[in-house]
Amino acid sequence: MRKEFRHDPINHIDVKNKMTVSELMEEYSNAGFAASALSEAVNIYTEMIGGKDVTNFLSIAGAMVPAGMRKIVTGLIQDGHVDVLVTTGATLTHDAIEAMGHSHHHGSTIQRRWGNEDKVREHDEKLRDEGVDRIYDVYLPQEGFSILENHLRSNVFPNLDRQVSIREFTAELGRANSEEARNDNGGIAAMAYECGIPIYCPGIQDSMLGLQAWMYSQISSFSLDAIADMTEINDIAHDAKRRGAMIVGGGLPKNYILQAMLLTPRAYDYAVQLTGDSEHLGGLSGASLDEARSWGKLEKNAKNITVYADATITFPLVVAAARERINGSK
Repeated sequence: MRKEFRHDPINHIDVKNKMTVSELMEEYSNAGFAASALSEAVNIYTEMIGGKDVTNFLSIAGAMVPAGMRKIVTGLIQDGHVDVLVTTGATLTHDAIEAMGHSHHHGSTIQRRWGNEDKVREHDEKLRDEGVDRIYDVYLPQEGFSILENHLRSNVFPNLDRQVSIREFTAELGRANSEEARNDNGGIAAMAYECGIPIYCPGIQDSMLGLQAWMYSQISSFSLDAIADMTEINDIAHDAKRRGAMIVGGGLPKNYILQAMLLTPRAYDYAVQLTGDSEHLGGLSGASLDEARSWGKLEKNAKNITVYADATITFPLVVAAARERINGSK
């Protein structure tokens, strides 16, 4: 006969008055599915950013700045929890637009599941006529891109009239954002520049920032060396005593920091991935970190977890709980 199960029972989450984020994440460990995975992500990330001699790599993909995640990233950089940042050109584009005082706005979206595709089309055609770009339920007036172009041509490109690496370009962008910021938060690139943190952007061509860089290269000596940064990031990975990766979203930034371990004596000791993509489709963005172990990108005994959920929900919770455990509830 089958033996009675006694190991590790599921306990029900108890939400209490005045409980902290860390305490809520501890309760999540009693549950199943994404809740328990998120709790484990907090445990790993806390050990990762609070550990000794850990070089922390952060990759950011997706529309995290338009969605309101900008200050979380700047806070992590400011507090020394990021040693290397890899992100998309779109992230840096929207970051610079906000640094220049332009905002993203709450909007609305008409779901196709309502069964009226004509309404969806009319909704976006009207936005186009009004000069408003939509990112799901976030609106960005197109003047923001004019502001970006003026900023780049006045404050960034004039200092780069030569061939430079993408990291040199993002550093100059960070300097200009910091000095020209129209509000009290120069943003991600500015904070990285102020803290001496390199920003690598391997897919910069796939963005408005990359498009502006290409247009300026047609009338100047400015150009970008697409592979120069690989020397730097591989050297950082090689020289690190221990290595940790926080992967928000997937795509090119994810693989760029993972592949840096392929030429090093050791791979990642810690890794957390927050993604809304599915593993079973076989794509990179949904691939589990356990799969990355088979490639030698993670150590065999690495502590890792993949949380399949909306990163705009999971990222703030993981960061808040990890910060609380490191710095105290205040």
